[in-house]
Amino acid sequence: MSDDKPPSISLSKNNADTEKKSWFDKLTHLFQDTPQDRDDLIEVLKSAEENTLINPELLSMMVGVMHISELQVRDIMIARPQMVVVNDEMGFEEMLASIVESGHSRFPVIGDNRDDIEGIVLAKDLLHFTAQNTLGQKIKFNIKDFLRPAVIIPESKRLDILLKEFRTNRNHMAMVVDEYGSVAGLVTIEDVLEQIVGEIEDEFDIDGEEETIQAMSDSEFVVKGQTEIEEFNEYFSSTLDEDEFDTIGGILMQAFGHVPAKDESIEISDFRFEIINADTRRIKLIRVFKQ
Repeated sequence: MSDDKPPSISLSKNNADTEKKSWFDKLTHLFQDTPQDRDDLIEVLKSAEENTLINPELLSMMVGVMHISELQVRDIMIARPQMVVVNDEMGFEEMLASIVESGHSRFPVIGDNRDDIEGIVLAKDLLHFTAQNTLGQKIKFNIKDFLRPAVIIPESKRLDILLKEFRTNRNHMAMVVDEYGSVAGLVTIEDVLEQIVGEIEDEFDIDGEEETIQAMSDSEFVVKGQTEIEEFNEYFSSTLDEDEFDTIGGILMQAFGHVPAKDESIEISDFRFEIINADTRRIKLIRVFKQ
């Protein structure tokens, strides 16, 4: 009798073997046909999620990782009019106020105009300067003492390559130039990672990548911040200025004088614009009331 094994242990082992076999059978079934291309692989991953082999969040991230190899910098960059920059002629107090208001950690430093990029300044470097002066070390401020080299990349660079370069060179921001060498915008490592982990959607998010304006009623609309002004004017038969800015977000940033927060509103022409969603760098979604 002493050689007998407790039935409960034997039952537990059998259950574990059955569970392992079940998982193995599921995996074998999903990969019995080798994926021939990316679409096939995504379908396999979706099947894995439906069979609870991976959770929806992991599926989204895996698809995002594959998706960034199809995107170029121009697809996600912060456009030139929406860049928050500091001028090399600013005094320390003025520069610090601009930095605090924006909430960013890195800033392009420009000279005569936005094509004249002199370098990048980090907020933490200026914080160190502030600490030194607070401790009684009266050091004359010169922005050139804090400049870091600006990384320049073309609009056409693929995001997967850029992400690898960011990691290898330990950079977090790059200036984007067009085919003529003019500054088209900037991109950060956070912008790239956002393509992988995604954003939290809310009830106002517009479905579909192509749709940028959605009518909620005859007088209320939801508009993406990246909507081109030309498209906005055509849709609403309006005459917003298309010369200085390319997007509705750009016009609103200029009108507010800062990156607005959620629920801030402003009236321009025959419209009232109310911010639905914005981060520290750009306006993402706007509620528009036609008056």
